[in-house]
Amino acid sequence: QLVESGGALVQAGGSLRLSCLVSGSTFSRYPMAWFRQAPGKEREFVAAINWGGASTYYADSVKGRMSISKNRAKDTVYLQMNSLQPEDTAVYYCAADPVLRNDFHDYVSQPYTYWGQGTQVPVSS
Repeated sequence: QLVESGGALVQAGGSLRLSCLVSGSTFSRYPMAWFRQAPGKEREFVAAINWGGASTYYADSVKGRMSISKNRAKDTVYLQMNSLQPEDTAVYYCAADPVLRNDFHDYVSQPYTYWGQGTQVPVSS
């Protein structure tokens, strides 16, 4: 129900846009998020967007470089990634959950029910 795409090998300093296609009209009202997991590390929060698209949240490590957005007509959530660095190398996952979130802490720490399969983003130095 969540299908990521857009991952590719990119050089440091480059840009990519990841997409998460959401199937099922119910998801359009869910909070959505992007997480990533680097080799040998735990999965970490990257960015989130509320169901209306008016509120966005970012991890400090990506703030100013990455941007989350959604196109409700296309049932797609995007993650625009700029100024990529080798430390951004990871598998990126989109996630959704029916429980509303109130603030940054909620988006980071509350569990998500639905996950995509992930898309790999290797960044070469």
